Order: sequence, then C-alpha cells, then structure tokens
Amino acid sequence: MPSPKSPRSLLPALLRAAARARKRAYAPYSGFQVGAAVLADGRVYAAGNVENSAYPLSICAERNAVAMAIAAGARRIDAAAIVGGAKRPAAPCGGCRQVLAEFSAPDTPLVYATPHGHSVTTTVGALLPSSFGPGDLMEAAAESTGRKTGPPGMARSAARVRGTRSSGRRG
Repeated sequence: MPSPKSPRSLLPALLRAAARARKRAYAPYSGFQVGAAVLADGRVYAAGNVENSAYPLSICAERNAVAMAIAAGARRIDAAAIVGGAKRPAAPCGGCRQVLAEFSAPDTPLVYATPHGHSVTTTVGALLPSSFGPGDLMEAAAESTGRKTGPPGMARSAARVRGTRSSGRRG
C-alpha cells in the first residue's frame, strides 16, 4: 500500500486549487480576488473571497475554505494555500491567521503566492507566533472552576451526569 503524501508535498496541488477558486471570487468593489485551499482529512476545500457592499460583512477566502472543511465534518487543517496579490504574494490577514491557528498545528505548512507563481512557504505558527487558542480557554476554565473542561459542546452538564432532565425531574 503506498504511503500517504505529506501535507507539504501537496502544497502545489493546493496552490492550483486556490488559483481556480480565485477566478470565482466575488470582488466587485476592490477587484482584489483571493483564492484559498485547505487540506483536511485528505480532502481539498477551496473557496474565494466574497465581498459585500457593506464592507465589514465581506469574508476572506481563507475563512471560507476553512468553513467549508468544518461544515463537512473536518476538525483539523493539515495544509493551506492562498493565491492573491499582484507584485507580491498576499499573506493571510490577522483574522484569517487566527482562524487557521484554531484548526491547525503550529507546524502546519502554508504557502501564499501571486497568480504568476511568486510564492512564500511558511507555517501557521510562523505567521501567528504565540497564538491564542482553545488550550488557553481550557486552561483558564480549569483554573477558575478547578476542573478540566473540553471544547464547547463536549462538557457534560450536571443534569446529564445525574441522569435527570435540566428541570431536576428523573428522565
């Protein structure tokens, strides 16, 4: 059985997917089209940026691609590629760096490139060193309550532990 390809070796394929997604981006106001692709659970999820006439409601390509992966059930991003910019590659904005860090290990490979091929290869951790993440929240919760907690939705309520409904009646 052939060994699975490493995420870093799939960066060229991710760049091609990001370039295709860039062509479908909706950027009528700025004209700044960006495409992104992420690798999660062995699948590629690609998306473009979507602008809105109310600018703050616009969504970056990176966040769209991550959202597609999460909506499909993935919980870990293994690699990412972004295509945007003209003379120099456009690196992910701060918000996108934080979203990528939420679902990636610090050593997750990431490449960003111009449509003409000039690229920068780095890692999520290099783009957002000392990032704030789920571990920080779990540590703070453990300190404040004296117990360990998991991600939202994973903790069992006291009613579930007791085997009762939230109203206190037996279920």
